[in-house]
Amino acid sequence: MENIREYNMSNQLEEEDGIDLKKIFMELADKWHWIGVGIVTCLIISFLYILYTPPSYQINARVLVNDDEKAGGLAKQAGALMDLGGLLGGKNSVDNEAEILKTRFLMEQVAREMQLNIVYARKSNFVKRELYQAPFRLDFIKGVDSIKKTQIEIQKLPSGKVKIVSNKLEKEINWNDTFEIKNVGTLQLLPVNGLSMDNGTFVVTLNSIDERVADLMKMLSVGVSNKQVTIIDLGLAYPVPKKGEDILNTLIKKYTEANLSDKNAIADSTGKFIKQRLQVIASELGDVEGEVKQFKQKNRLADMTEQGKVLVQSTSEFSTELAKAETQVSILSDLEKYLQDENKNKRVFPTSLLPQDMVFSGIMNQYNALLIERDKLLLSVTDSSPLIKNLDGQVAEMRAGILANIVSTKNTFVLTRDKLRKQLDKAEGQISAVPEIEKDYLKLARNQQIKQELYIFMMQKAEETAISKTANISIAKTIDPPKAAVIPISPKKTIVYLAGLIAGLVFPILTIFGLNFLNTSISTKQDITNLTSVPIIGEISHNLSDDNLIVANQARSAISEQFRALRTSLSFYLKNKDEKIILLTSSMSGEGKSFTAINLGNILALAGKKVLLMELDLRKPGLSAKLGVSNEIGFSNYTIDSTIKVDHIVKPLSINKNMFIISSGPLPPNPAETLMSEHTPALIEELKKQFDYIIMDAPPIGIITDAQLLSNYADVVLYLVRQKITQKNQIAIVDDLYRSKKMKNIGIVVNDIVSKAYGYGYGYGTYGEENKQKGWLSKVFKK
Repeated sequence: MENIREYNMSNQLEEEDGIDLKKIFMELADKWHWIGVGIVTCLIISFLYILYTPPSYQINARVLVNDDEKAGGLAKQAGALMDLGGLLGGKNSVDNEAEILKTRFLMEQVAREMQLNIVYARKSNFVKRELYQAPFRLDFIKGVDSIKKTQIEIQKLPSGKVKIVSNKLEKEINWNDTFEIKNVGTLQLLPVNGLSMDNGTFVVTLNSIDERVADLMKMLSVGVSNKQVTIIDLGLAYPVPKKGEDILNTLIKKYTEANLSDKNAIADSTGKFIKQRLQVIASELGDVEGEVKQFKQKNRLADMTEQGKVLVQSTSEFSTELAKAETQVSILSDLEKYLQDENKNKRVFPTSLLPQDMVFSGIMNQYNALLIERDKLLLSVTDSSPLIKNLDGQVAEMRAGILANIVSTKNTFVLTRDKLRKQLDKAEGQISAVPEIEKDYLKLARNQQIKQELYIFMMQKAEETAISKTANISIAKTIDPPKAAVIPISPKKTIVYLAGLIAGLVFPILTIFGLNFLNTSISTKQDITNLTSVPIIGEISHNLSDDNLIVANQARSAISEQFRALRTSLSFYLKNKDEKIILLTSSMSGEGKSFTAINLGNILALAGKKVLLMELDLRKPGLSAKLGVSNEIGFSNYTIDSTIKVDHIVKPLSINKNMFIISSGPLPPNPAETLMSEHTPALIEELKKQFDYIIMDAPPIGIITDAQLLSNYADVVLYLVRQKITQKNQIAIVDDLYRSKKMKNIGIVVNDIVSKAYGYGYGYGTYGEENKQKGWLSKVFKK
């Protein structure tokens, strides 16, 4: 027995050293039908997912952007001199344009133009598929401020009317009728010319613009795949290929229009400024011309003297240069006032009026780009946004720099103008013979010439601005129009089925290990060896039939072989001729004591031994009933009636000539005291003389103490443990009996092993009496 104990302990230590892969494999093999059902179920779910999920197609387009950062030339040189491109974001960078294409505002314009918040679909066989061109149209007559997502089912009736169903609304209407839906508004149903409506069911989903835009933004992808080129890749995943292509086309169109609008904003600002100045200058020029005319009429100045002509010729060059200087001073003064005006400091600057200075023009372009970017951001954020505050700071700094530059440039032209005036006055003073009247006239004429020069300059700029506006083109052009892929990108059948297969494997496995983790009953051999050092001396498989007489009726079955193995193990315990009594007990009822007693007795009897079965579970006898033996007279009668002899209670069994039984007899009022009767020792001694083996079927020791009363007579105690019935905490009972030596020669017999994951100590099969192979359904639904 000590050798068996040492073997079990060493085996336990080996199993605790690492993960027992064999145990894991056996547990999974035992529940293979769970995994099979899981795989089939998940594959069916995958099939239904593919069947009912609308396919999504990938629509791709490519846009070429004229990026100044990659174009080279003077613009790039100017950018290099200023080093402001990355800081201020004013250049037409391809990265900036990609971000613009991602803006929600752009998609909102698309959704509003195409009415994408109204989605039409056809319902057929529990499958709903979106339509691009429905045979009818829903128009909003009056919508609420915030539309709640609503579905409307529309069906054409044989009468020609249309039935609409939505939430708590169900009514029949005629074409072109209006109807009202709560949280949506007033709608009108209109037929579409050229498309006929069948009797099927159509579904219209109404969303708010914001909700629909959010959905479309998730479907949109914008990126620059190659940083060495200025090409933007656009993608849209949509269930209707043609509609997806049109959405992407409209998005590109709105982007192009917005880009042109940004360019035209500068031209419009310049044109407006020039128009206002032309009105003022025209008025001033008219006044000067009137003064000249009145002066000539008043002084009757018909023709100039020769000295006057000489004066005009000698000062003409100075007069021309002075007119140009006066024009520049006037323009710069107006621009200075324009920048200083608080009501206009958030408007783009008329750059075409500036002197042709490369660096200065570049700064102005950066300034205008910041203002345009600010206007774009205000479409989605408020003035208090940190982004707007940051841009306002940059705009204020640039405006201060531009203003200082304008003042400096104006001062330069003022010095030039003053210098020309002095030179002109000096030239006039050298010709003293010219009459004073003619000198005054020449001053008026010179003033008229300056106004004319300024007026002509502004008219020229106005024409240049108009021409430049018509010549404006978008910085981007479509080089690869939107086109949908032929094969849908989702759902991908291979991936879905693979995911279903993996899920079918993983979920059952997790369930198996989860149940094992939460399981409180004995499932494996290791569960026993981990909890006690009591040796396991027998292992009995699950009996698939209802026959309790396995050894008698199926002598060469696996269970019969296992009882033979148990008989061999008992030979190590019962070494002497006087050691004959085998006591069977367990933690609770239903663990197979009677079944084990019958078949163990039968296997001993087959070896030619005379065996007696004693039914000593006086409270709940079952042994005699299983063997079909009358229980009218038995052990309890013997203990209370001295006239009853041993021969009266010992009954032969038909299953084997060497097997006998003493039944429990009528239920006594005090079972424990009955077992402790003074007649019991003499009975046991007499029986030991008559029989080779005595098997006592005792009550469960985990419930009552009767088994301990009988243990004094036992030479070996077999403690029955039933797989998946005996609780793990009940193993502490047998362990305590073993350690406290309350029962001698105790060993465990594991009964009703149904799981391959148990981990047999021995292997048994059948020979000559194999059962017919069961079908796979029987295996799946086996107990």
